[in-house]
Amino acid sequence: MPSQLTARRSSALTGKVRAPGDKSMSHRSMILGGMASGVTEVEGLLEGDDVLATARAVEAFGAKVERTGDGKWRIEGAGGFTTPVSVIDCGNAGTGVRLLMGAAAGYPLTATFDGDGSLRKRPMKRVTGPLADMGAAFDWQAAEDRLPVALTGGTLKAIAYVQTVASAQVKSAILLAGLNAEGVTSVVEPEKSRDHTERMLRAFGAEVGVEEMGEGWKVTLKGGQPLTGTFVAVPGDPSSAAFPLAAGLIVPGSEVTVEGVMLNTLRTGLFDTWIEMGANLTITNRREAGGEDVGDITARHSTLKGVVVPEARAASMIDEYPILAATAAFADGVTVMRGVGEMRVKESDRISLMVEGLRACGVQVEEEPEGFIVTGGPVRGGGLVHTAHDHRIAMSHLVLGLAADQPVSVDEPGMIATSFPGFVEMMNGLGGRIA
Repeated sequence: MPSQLTARRSSALTGKVRAPGDKSMSHRSMILGGMASGVTEVEGLLEGDDVLATARAVEAFGAKVERTGDGKWRIEGAGGFTTPVSVIDCGNAGTGVRLLMGAAAGYPLTATFDGDGSLRKRPMKRVTGPLADMGAAFDWQAAEDRLPVALTGGTLKAIAYVQTVASAQVKSAILLAGLNAEGVTSVVEPEKSRDHTERMLRAFGAEVGVEEMGEGWKVTLKGGQPLTGTFVAVPGDPSSAAFPLAAGLIVPGSEVTVEGVMLNTLRTGLFDTWIEMGANLTITNRREAGGEDVGDITARHSTLKGVVVPEARAASMIDEYPILAATAAFADGVTVMRGVGEMRVKESDRISLMVEGLRACGVQVEEEPEGFIVTGGPVRGGGLVHTAHDHRIAMSHLVLGLAADQPVSVDEPGMIATSFPGFVEMMNGLGGRIA
């Protein structure tokens, strides 16, 4: 991949494509397959850098991992993790490292977790804190709360954990540790976060309780439950589908269909928001795959209007705010995005980077501690956007460039492969101009 990519104003985009496999489910299928006894067959796996790092980690923990075809993988688990012979390098995979630490904490082993420069900047105590309360030990190798860190697991006790901010990563790490903890582990969330871990644990044979609590819920899991290998069909990732769909909404004359997209209601906040903005989105061929609702989504060029995004929706679309901001740049009026401070501790400070990038392209943006406000209108473009190695920042601005008056360039585009290998080829195949 070149050191920069540039998107230029394009003619109408048309065509049907399939989104890459869902990243959340891909990580989880690898990890649970490695923890289970027997064979797990996965199809539709996202073969991006992040998930491949998790696959290598699961293999290092003692499972046999084999690629059998395009998106098809076979994991033979030995019923648990064993001490790896070398450092577990998770690359840029924040989900991977946090869930792997939760899984590994339940076994009598010692493992050192590390990652690339970007992952080393991301906070880890939100996960290691509750795992330490369960009995895992952590030895920070450089700076506290940052990778690398050595984990020593085993002899865990269940905890009742109450989250102040809903986080599927934290919840999942605790539940995975709880599988091998003494007692019943519970996690209470003030708002519902994505529930792929709960769904997939059931597919692997575990009993998971879910009790509604106002806007949130309480998830419980009894320790000592074995997992058994199974078949997992991974649907298309709504976070990735968002990019070609967004291009369809903002490039005049476009009609783009993305097939096989996961429609789990805890992941569709962006689509709900777009429809409130006046987007012409239609969903057809609804069906079930891998225990999830899926469908084909068509986006047609639309006249959008600004909206106030409900703060309670943040958990269902936290990764999609960058592409929402890019589409809001073309909307009539003001789009208000608040209650999204979680964006500051993703692969980068996504609030600051989106504000900086949009301003470089002539868009009026106001930054707040826990959010930002975009005022839409004609988009000049013409900026060179600093991505800080963040794939979603890069892709969001490249989509914006397809409808801006002047070309938009992004630096360090190699990171796009972490979540969306083939992004440029897909967009150009629809008629985009990215090179």
